[in-house]
Parts: sequence; structure tokens; C-alpha cells
Amino acid sequence: MTGVISDTQLVQMITRKEIIADTAIIPEQIQPASLDLRLGTIAYRVRASFLTGNDQTVKERLGEFEMHRFDLDGGAVLEKGCVYVVPLMEQLALTDTIQAVANAKSSTGRLDLLTRTITDNGTEFDRIPLGYCGPLYAEICPRSFSVLVKPGMRLNQIRFKSGQAILTDPELKILHKKTPLVDGEAVIDQGLGFSVDLRLSQSSGRSSSTLVGYRAKPHTGIIDLDKIGHYDPTDFWEELRTTKDYIVLDPGAFYILVSRESVHIPPDCAAEMAPFLAMVGEFRVHYAGFFDPGFGHDAAGGSGSRGVLEVRCHEAPFVLEHGQIVGRLIYERMSEQPNQLYGSTISSNYQGQSLKLSKHFKS
Repeated sequence: MTGVISDTQLVQMITRKEIIADTAIIPEQIQPASLDLRLGTIAYRVRASFLTGNDQTVKERLGEFEMHRFDLDGGAVLEKGCVYVVPLMEQLALTDTIQAVANAKSSTGRLDLLTRTITDNGTEFDRIPLGYCGPLYAEICPRSFSVLVKPGMRLNQIRFKSGQAILTDPELKILHKKTPLVDGEAVIDQGLGFSVDLRLSQSSGRSSSTLVGYRAKPHTGIIDLDKIGHYDPTDFWEELRTTKDYIVLDPGAFYILVSRESVHIPPDCAAEMAPFLAMVGEFRVHYAGFFDPGFGHDAAGGSGSRGVLEVRCHEAPFVLEHGQIVGRLIYERMSEQPNQLYGSTISSNYQGQSLKLSKHFKS
């Protein structure tokens, strides 16, 4: 068995107690190629983000960095700019042939809610080594909005794999000829490149301003993560419009933009968003979320789906131009085709999407 573990195999791992939880795992957690992770009942406010390092546990490091702890039962607010550690309900007892990678869910990333998984003896965020046995923790840092969370909420997800799953560039080119991965020409260089769309269905005349994205407002209310389609976008976001083919990113600001390409993930593949080049400019495209098998693919009713880009500028203002390559998709082969595809039979919020805020906001 080589490749990313499918939903059917995830059920088998749960049965074999390679994935453990005191509160039974529910079917809604199981995605085509990943498992949603649930917040536990206690949160720790810590002085700073940390990794445990070799030969230390998260509990030991919490003894150094904990400021205070509080219950999440009934709901609690995680404040903007603060760092929290929350034990997750799920624990792992992996075999020595299985490793895992975690990531924030799409809705989490679109709220600029930095969420990373840490483990005992861990030297990297979101990376779980072969044969790991032990607890999982979520490090959470709200960057733009304070949020209300409760036990059982699912902010991040985990994907398991065995062996070498990543498709090489020659394999990607063959796959693109067989079943197009993007509409039009594919830029393949250490993955499938994608660029930013700053025209967004605007006529070629460019005579009027075009809505190309959103910028987070600096002073807003709290977002209850349980409330779907509830909030007025204008209370939290400024519309970003342009009559040109570029925008200027402000240092420290957070933006929601969209890829120019429509992405297709075949049923026997999964993908992860990654940076294109670390030094491409004074900005970073956040890469929250996995792309499940069937995302944007006609086999699951997708007909192409844009990739939503979560962008933060760093120290200096930066000009971002239409068509500029800002990231890449790393495609991985599935060990088997999943029983369910993204969007076809499950509640998938972003199938067929274009520019779109998280599910918490009114359309």
C-alpha cells in the first residue's frame, strides 16, 4: 500500500485503534482523504508558540510557557493576537509504515486563524513521523478576528500516507494530458503552479473597478465558529477593487484573493497547497487546507474550482500583479480511490467556488 490513505482505509485504522479517541469518532469527521480533528475541553494560554523538541512532551513544555488555562465547555473566546494550545480528542498509535501531515481546514484559513498541530518530541509543525504514538495538540493563534470556540469543533485535519506519494513533474505532465488539471496551459515546476486573478470576469476594457478580493478590517467583533452563513461580510471585511492589473499589499494586512486557474483534482489523487518560492516577494500566501479527491473535477460535479488565496504582506508594501505565480499544488497519488469524492455525496462548502469568504459569512 503506497499513497494517501482513503476514507475506507481511515475507517479500518479507527477499527484497529491506530486512531483513538475517548469520544467516539463520528462519520462527519471522515473526508475522502483526511480526518477532521476535534478540539478537547481545555485550552492553555501560552506566552509564545513552541515546538517540543526531541525527548520532551507538550505537557512538559506547557509547564514552562502556560499563563493560565480555562474550560471550553459552553464556549470560550480565543482573543486576537494571543497563542493557545488545545489538546485534541484524537490520539495516534501509528504503525512504522504510516506517517501523517496536518493542516488547517479551509474555513479556518479564510479567517486568518493560524492553527497548527504539535506532538510530543516534535521538531516540526504539522508533521507526524512514522510510527508516532501519542497525543495531538492544536496550537491556535487568531490573527485577524477573535473567535468563540467549543469542544468538538474541527479547525484542522490530518492526512495519512505510506511510502512515496508525491507525483513528479513528468508524472504531472502525463496526468494533465490525460485529464486536465487546470483550464488552459499547465505551469509545472516542482508541482502545478497557480497565479492570482486581479481581473475576475472584468471586460478587457477595464473601464470600471472590479471586485478582486477582500481585506480584513482591523477592529471587529467576535466570530462564533458554530454560526454558518450568519455574519454580514461588511462588518469584518473591506471590498478590494481595482481598475488596474495590480494591487498594493499593505504590511500586516490580511487578504482573501482567488487563483486565476480553475483547479481539478482527479478521483485517484489528492493535493496540498504550498509556497511557490520562499523569496518571491514581501508577502506570503497562506496554504491552509488540503484538496480532496474530486475537488473541482467533473466526476464530482465540479467543472473546475478556483483556489482561494489567503495572503499576508510582511515588512514592506508589495505590488501583486495579475497572473503572478504565487503558489503551487503538490499532487499525491491515493493508495486507492476513496468511497466518497469531494462535493458529490458529502457536505462540501467550496465545490465550484470562485472568490469566496469562509462559510460563516452571508453570501
